Amino acid sequence: MRTLFRNGTIYDGTGSKPAVGDVLIEDDRIAAVGGSIGEKADRIVDLSGLQICPGLIDAHSHNDFFYDREDAEKYYRPFIEQGITTQVTGNCSFSPFGMEPDTPYREKIGGGLFDCLHPGSFADFKERAEGKLYVNLVPLIGQGSIRAGMTGYDPAPYTPAQIERELGYVREAMEGGAFGGSFGFMYEPDRYAGKDEILAFAEEIAKYDGIVTVHPRANSSVSADYPLLTKKSHLELGLDEVVNIMHRSGCRMEYSHLIFVGQRSWKLLDKMLGVFHREKEAGAPLAFDNYAFHYGASVITVVFPAWYAQLSAEEAKKPVNRLRLQMTILMYRKVLGIDWDDMVVAYISDEHPEYEGKTIPECAAAEGLSNLDMYLKLVELSDRVGSIYLGKYYNDEIVRRLMEDEMSVFMTDAWVVDKGLQNIAAFQTFPQFFLLARRHGIPTETVVRKMTGATADRYRIPDRGYLRPGCKADLTVLDLKGMKVNEKKPDFRPEGIVHVYVNGRAVLENGSYLGGCAGEVVLKKRT
Repeated sequence: MRTLFRNGTIYDGTGSKPAVGDVLIEDDRIAAVGGSIGEKADRIVDLSGLQICPGLIDAHSHNDFFYDREDAEKYYRPFIEQGITTQVTGNCSFSPFGMEPDTPYREKIGGGLFDCLHPGSFADFKERAEGKLYVNLVPLIGQGSIRAGMTGYDPAPYTPAQIERELGYVREAMEGGAFGGSFGFMYEPDRYAGKDEILAFAEEIAKYDGIVTVHPRANSSVSADYPLLTKKSHLELGLDEVVNIMHRSGCRMEYSHLIFVGQRSWKLLDKMLGVFHREKEAGAPLAFDNYAFHYGASVITVVFPAWYAQLSAEEAKKPVNRLRLQMTILMYRKVLGIDWDDMVVAYISDEHPEYEGKTIPECAAAEGLSNLDMYLKLVELSDRVGSIYLGKYYNDEIVRRLMEDEMSVFMTDAWVVDKGLQNIAAFQTFPQFFLLARRHGIPTETVVRKMTGATADRYRIPDRGYLRPGCKADLTVLDLKGMKVNEKKPDFRPEGIVHVYVNGRAVLENGSYLGGCAGEVVLKKRT
């Protein structure tokens, strides 16, 4: 099957200036790219006034946990509808493989965020995913999932024998075609890994020329993972740890979702970027990815102190403990620069949908409660497992600076939830990047490169990210003039994504979703 896309403005993924021309695909490969292609085609698609680029690549995803669900399509459709054809998965230490199929700790493999329906080896994952993927997945193996599969959330340091067993799962994945591994130092059980275990994991990935992505221990100036009084901010200490692992292991490193949680963290932008650029100038293989929106998903207990959670109901009601709680939360909010109205309720319980989409003060005003009392009520109603969207990850200037930085690539770090308010990033991230580029005067070819060729280069994804003969026929066709998002409606279907092809197969045409399992597990080429 030969399809000719005619008269489109071509952004080829290299960052070069665009040119009007044609793109010819044959079956699942690009056959020709250039001016006017005169070859015969079974189908001709007129792109006059539109833009064509490589299929967009999401540099940080968790969609490997949804492919084997009966209703899997709903978890992938919003990403296709924003132009994404490939997702890098297995981030933040979570992957649905790297353990025994009969592990007694199946419910802990996703760190409480994701449900692993079919645990097993990397080979099991590849076999099970064949013919079931709606987009291409670029797999990483998560250290936290290996650890959870072996010992659950046991915080005990690993013995040399346990570390060697862990590395066996790493070797199986890397020899089978995984692209690298990931850490998630904020999450159980990865936060319990000792320095010797962490280094051994990264060194093993380095042997295969793989990449390691890292969710650092802190994304804010102050956190619970370091002593309160330190010479550097906790955000900087988290980056220092990533840099240290990189230098000691010799591994290529990707700092996941560079964010600055809380207004008091924003002043650290120059210091953080300074570290990245000093390392780059020294030839170190370190870079980062970032969001388009100013907020992200979090748990409702984000400012709920552990000491209060351990009190009995009677003790918790005592005035002295209530005062201590109030002062603790106040201090946390002041130190971070986050307030009650930065917390938007995503989900409390099936019985209480009335809170979804409202801030804590809005909920409090409706019920005549103080913000603190309303917050505690929501914590109790959700049995301490509710979810919120937490604001002040960025401001406009930080997003612009990160978008323009040569070391950034773009990602969603979002997934479709079964209940509650959806995360806007799962539906509108990449169109938002295009709109921000227009607002800030960032060339479209620069933005396209970060979404395509630059990400493919960083993860060394073969045959994708570029419009060139021989590459896989992953294509996204845009109407940049008609691009539209709606920040007030998180699950809004963005406008301006016209056609999407995955491996030569149309999955979205003329803005209409077609679907179909056209994706595949992308495998790293062995060198």
